[in-house]
Amino acid sequence: MTDVLERLSRADPWYYTPERVKEIEPLLEKVRRLKREKRAVLLAHNYQRAEIFEVADETGDSLGLAMKAADVKDAEVIVFCGVHFMAETAKIVNPSKMVLLPDPSAGCSLADSATAPDVQERIEELRKTEPDLAVVTYVNTTAEVKALSDVCCTSGNAVSVVRSLPNKTILFIPDRNLARHVANNVPDKNIIAWDGSCYVHEQITPEAVQQMREGIPGLKVLAHPECRDDVLALADAIVSTSGMIDYARRSDAQEFLAVTECGLSDLLSIEVPDKQFYRVCKICPYMKTITLENVIESLEKLQFEITVPEEIAHRADRALRRMFEVTGRDTTPLPPNVPNE
Repeated sequence: MTDVLERLSRADPWYYTPERVKEIEPLLEKVRRLKREKRAVLLAHNYQRAEIFEVADETGDSLGLAMKAADVKDAEVIVFCGVHFMAETAKIVNPSKMVLLPDPSAGCSLADSATAPDVQERIEELRKTEPDLAVVTYVNTTAEVKALSDVCCTSGNAVSVVRSLPNKTILFIPDRNLARHVANNVPDKNIIAWDGSCYVHEQITPEAVQQMREGIPGLKVLAHPECRDDVLALADAIVSTSGMIDYARRSDAQEFLAVTECGLSDLLSIEVPDKQFYRVCKICPYMKTITLENVIESLEKLQFEITVPEEIAHRADRALRRMFEVTGRDTTPLPPNVPNE
């Protein structure tokens, strides 16, 4: 059994059969060769297909990948295996690099829920009655919306970002579930939530989570804060995707349920092979538009370059940099209830 087959079969032994992996391996080698030729690095979000992880220089959540993108120095090209707003963020924090998105249709329904004109109108309306208003924007937004913000955040640092602000009234854009999670953890702030949500996380029901918990004694439930309140209420920990990986590695528990997009369960099975991961997950079709084939074509043709107008990029960068200042350059710390092994 090859190393690739051994890793990928941990993610999904029914799909990553010896025959399928034999077809994949030449594509993996072609991506590696093209990365060398084009002086490219490949950043992959934790929700990507398992075979993409095999050729990624870095995997991570939105915060981790934004930091990695900002730190790219030697390479000339960043290939972003994720969705459009993530590639935009990479371009904003490292404007001298060429940033490629292998499939331009890789969008985000959550980002689409908040347009810059609507956000601008809402800010102007609120500031008439709320002069203390601060605008906190989740990174799952367009560059234009980030440019209207005081500070950005990710699912992993939203609480600490909001807590750090002197303002008492916060317009939180665009995810209402994450906004409620922040409000529950920062009760001294007045959180005004934009009415957006991730339809992938909205589909996950508490009944499905409870059924798994009842059927597997000792199961640890790790839920993404984009999930519904009734799902979060069943979680042992509410953490970002990278937080889930850290939790599983450090916990003395052996069985986990990752309540988020299915790609994270694949990555957990690969990265933490000595533990068991169960699924109550949904697939994001936008994330899954990225394939080895379109990564190869993107590198060969240097196609689907991401650009951001300079004025918008400058203002969005300011909001992102403020997030970095608040949270530091390290990934979000684990919740206090995570035991050391």
